[in-house]
Amino acid sequence: MELIDRENHQKLYIQLYEIIKKKIENNEWAVGSQIPTEQELCKMFNVSRATVRTAILELTRLGFLKRLQGKGTFICKKSVSEGLTMLTSFRELMFEEGLTFSTNVLARTVIMPVDDLGIKLDIPPDKHIIYIKRLRLIDSEPVLLQETYIPYHICPLLLEEDIEHNSLFELFEKKYGIKITKVKNYLEITHPKTDDARLLELPEGSTALLLTQHFYSGETQIMYTCSVKGSDRFKFSMDLERKAA
Repeated sequence: MELIDRENHQKLYIQLYEIIKKKIENNEWAVGSQIPTEQELCKMFNVSRATVRTAILELTRLGFLKRLQGKGTFICKKSVSEGLTMLTSFRELMFEEGLTFSTNVLARTVIMPVDDLGIKLDIPPDKHIIYIKRLRLIDSEPVLLQETYIPYHICPLLLEEDIEHNSLFELFEKKYGIKITKVKNYLEITHPKTDDARLLELPEGSTALLLTQHFYSGETQIMYTCSVKGSDRFKFSMDLERKAA
């Protein structure tokens, strides 16, 4: 059994996440089977319950595991075959059609995968990440603050592109031949940080809508974004259609 390496600089919950994920991908733990309890995992890997819970939560969020109330946590078959598919082509911003955006690029640099970015992008901790922060405006009104993370090796030349006037989607697909085939979206309520609230012209302590998205080309994750929506005037829009039988 693979063990936690306490001399490794990588955080314990990330190591545990990688170990469990590998067991699932290698079919050591079969789809549909129940994983050990939190207490059993603590004993198996000599880690705290907080470490186990953090790793399990991330695996659940990414679709590797499923928690059933009163029964336990089970291994899922990673599949998006639910009878519905995207009707519209992928858009970088899921706002209603017909809106014209302007973009202010606030940051564009290369960083290391701090915190849990390595897990979110499914890359090793020593791989670099392209970080982009942009403010989107409609009629000079700030409506969306977007942070984007891309594994550097996916598209290093992206740092030289005009991302103020060009869509990342179009650059990926039309210029670099990287086709986006799947997007996972998660919506929640958040309280923007003080600086972010100021950029969105929101009162400090106010709530906003947070959209996190994982973009894939095949089974490879190529981008992760966090978008904070600050205006009530404009709605997110997503169209679905049922697959033919």
